[in-house]
Amino acid sequence: MDFRSPSFVRLERSSSFEQKYPRNIRVVFGRVLESFQRGVARVKSLKTKQISTRSVGDWPKKESGRNREVFDPQDQFLQTWNKIFVLSCVISVAVDPLFFYIPVMKDKLKDGDKCLDLDNQLAIFASVIRSAIDAFYAIHILFKFHTAIFLPACRGFGRGGLIKDRMAIAKRYLFTGHLIIDILSILPLPQVVVFVITPKLKTKVPLVIKEMLKFVIFSQYVPRLWRIYPLYVEVTRTSGILTETAWAGAAYNLFLYMLASHVVGAFWYLLAIEQWDACWQEWCKDDHDGCQESFYCGIRHKISFGTQISQACPFIKPDEIKNLTSFNFGIFIDVLRSGVVESRDFPKKFSYCFWWGLRSLSSFGQNLSTSTYVWEIAFAVFIAISGLVLFSLLIGNMQKYLESTTVKVEEMRVRRTDAEQWMSQRMLPDNLRERVRRYEQYKWQETRGVEEENLIRNLPKDLRRDIKRHLCLDLLMGVPMFKKMDQQLWDPLVDRLKPVLYTDKSYIVREGDPVDEMLFIIRGNLATTTTNGGRTGFFNSADLNAGDFCGEELLTWALDPQTSAPKFPTSTRTVEAKTEVEAFALMAEDLKTVASQFRKLRSKELRHNFRFFSQQWKTWAACFIQSAWRRHCKRKLEKELRESENRLQDALANEAGTSASLGATIYASRFAANVLRTLKRKRAAARTTRAPQRVLQLMPQKPTDPDFTA
Repeated sequence: MDFRSPSFVRLERSSSFEQKYPRNIRVVFGRVLESFQRGVARVKSLKTKQISTRSVGDWPKKESGRNREVFDPQDQFLQTWNKIFVLSCVISVAVDPLFFYIPVMKDKLKDGDKCLDLDNQLAIFASVIRSAIDAFYAIHILFKFHTAIFLPACRGFGRGGLIKDRMAIAKRYLFTGHLIIDILSILPLPQVVVFVITPKLKTKVPLVIKEMLKFVIFSQYVPRLWRIYPLYVEVTRTSGILTETAWAGAAYNLFLYMLASHVVGAFWYLLAIEQWDACWQEWCKDDHDGCQESFYCGIRHKISFGTQISQACPFIKPDEIKNLTSFNFGIFIDVLRSGVVESRDFPKKFSYCFWWGLRSLSSFGQNLSTSTYVWEIAFAVFIAISGLVLFSLLIGNMQKYLESTTVKVEEMRVRRTDAEQWMSQRMLPDNLRERVRRYEQYKWQETRGVEEENLIRNLPKDLRRDIKRHLCLDLLMGVPMFKKMDQQLWDPLVDRLKPVLYTDKSYIVREGDPVDEMLFIIRGNLATTTTNGGRTGFFNSADLNAGDFCGEELLTWALDPQTSAPKFPTSTRTVEAKTEVEAFALMAEDLKTVASQFRKLRSKELRHNFRFFSQQWKTWAACFIQSAWRRHCKRKLEKELRESENRLQDALANEAGTSASLGATIYASRFAANVLRTLKRKRAAARTTRAPQRVLQLMPQKPTDPDFTA
């Protein structure tokens, strides 16, 4: 019998499997296969049904029945949970190789005899951690059945339609294959082997458990590794944009390298024990009675083979072997000679094997002296290729991530140096230098050195239009004046918008200066003031926030077909940034082109919106209301004076026709008091009558309506 040939295990209709494993193990595997076949049949039966969808705007406020507990995929809680789940996936990949350390060589204290045993404490520890991680998988599967998913056609812009029906979500989850991967990952097969199968075995327990754990771990390692792949794609896609993301990507690649070292070290430990077992089996093939059974702890045997085995399987390094009959342990000699396979000290075993895996991957397997065993050579080749690939990825990605941040930072440093040299050469004052530095710093923080306008300009026309609609359309629709426009005018308007940035305390436009752009505010606060052409005693101020606009004088100018482009209108207000401002600007020439389409609209509502949201119209309306109110107060006072005079004349007439009496005396006293009060009002009226005249003089000129009907 060739001890080096690999063994294959058939789980069904195999006489060798029935002879090797007890009947209770075959029953457990049979039940697992039957459950899996029933699940596959149920999945196939669901493929004929349709998936119902519902648009986001059609969602009812109160769901009933099975739709009541469906979560929004963009909910903050689900986003946090996805991060936790990704972390659990990474931990699970690192936990599964711990089961390879469960087999351990035990000293029987009888003529140096040794046997293969199991580290029960490590088995329980690894099983408990694996169960805790499986709980995260179970919760994640539950969330997947209760999370709405986007329609494939609605992932371009906005949220659009969503699949919210729970049955439809379940079908989509099944058909995409993600459920199968999650189920294969969550099956507690190692726990079943440790807690269920191990107590029921009676013969060759360590051998059976070792083989079953090896098969189970490798069968579940692929779906668990598949769960980490989306994280790798996300880190690769977002690398280099932000410093934090770049360092996270470099740390991820480093962790991937360390994880591979851990897996290689654990597998190296398991293969070392199998090599020792292979040497034992080769010596026992000469028909020594009870020799093979004596290698496994728990089996009583009368004869001890410890001395003979030690002489037949000495731990000699491959380059020191002189006798061709000596067994060559190859790359596993170090772990056997170190006594790690005989120790139950897990930190000792783990650290030694991890260091060997890290050293082997870093040296690309150059330090490995293999034997002629085929699978050992294949393992060494795998180490060399994996080390080369992972080390190249680690160095290349770390260099890429570091360069992605340093290149932009270096460009910013050179730009600042050039600006400082230019300002020194021109001998600019300190306040102007500080404003330049503040603007450059703010622009760097907002854009990270990316020239957004140049980037979009180099794209195809249709793609550029779609991106501009995605970035600017919602902001423009926040302005009611543009919300009433025809939809065919949105694209030419949005396509001409350009992003601009302003630092705090900077003037966008001053009163009396020509207006050459219309500004739509995205973020920040501005203060707009006017003195009505510098007239004494007139001052009006207002605040502009996100969603507001300024420069409406340019719209009136652009709608006039008689105006010419070089002669821009003058600004009636001063606009100053109170904080950092991010906005979109529409230049005069571009607005002239778009405004030529406005004249085709005959909308009174558009005229009303323009008046209502224009700061120039608001100022004129406020002054007009104040003037009207003062005129009303003046007319009211004049009316009261006329009524008092009429009452005075009536009282004098009555007094002349009757004799003097006590009542006349009282009335005369009251009349005198009214006369005095009237005189005071006249004096006050004399002062107030001059105020309306002054207000009328300070009244700003009525703005011109845009010609929407021309």
